[in-house]
Amino acid sequence: MGKDEKQHPTIKVANQRGAARLAAVQALYQMDIAGSGVLEVVAEYEAHRLGQEIDGETYVKADPWWFRSIVSGVVRDQVKIDPLISNALQDDWPLSRIDSTVRAILRAGTFELLERKDVPVAVIATEYVEIARAFFEGEEPKLVNAVLDRIAKQVRGPAGK
Repeated sequence: MGKDEKQHPTIKVANQRGAARLAAVQALYQMDIAGSGVLEVVAEYEAHRLGQEIDGETYVKADPWWFRSIVSGVVRDQVKIDPLISNALQDDWPLSRIDSTVRAILRAGTFELLERKDVPVAVIATEYVEIARAFFEGEEPKLVNAVLDRIAKQVRGPAGK
């Protein structure tokens, strides 16, 4: 490759969706902790975080539509999403006791299970378990997997399609 040639890495749509999922979880966490509004947070992420360099780290380009749909969908459907998560948790673990990051992961994953029937359950579960692994080394990824699995069986049937 000559000095004038540049490499242009191809970022697959799946990678852009994965980056959008991670950004959506971070935005939902921020909204939960800081009490920020959806329009404010989405605008901040789209202007300053998605595909940008922050503190020396470059964020992978995220699918902005996917990001917006998850964040706004979770906010819009939270009254339907939270009871599904609560029912899938152990009786002695109310949703309010769950770590804010785990809560954001579960809300985003549940939204996709409900609304994105074109995306297989296995893809949704795997993506959100991986996000949990990025933040936690303990039991949290297993909890995310178990809860999303229970919700998937409830909303998409035993075959989990």
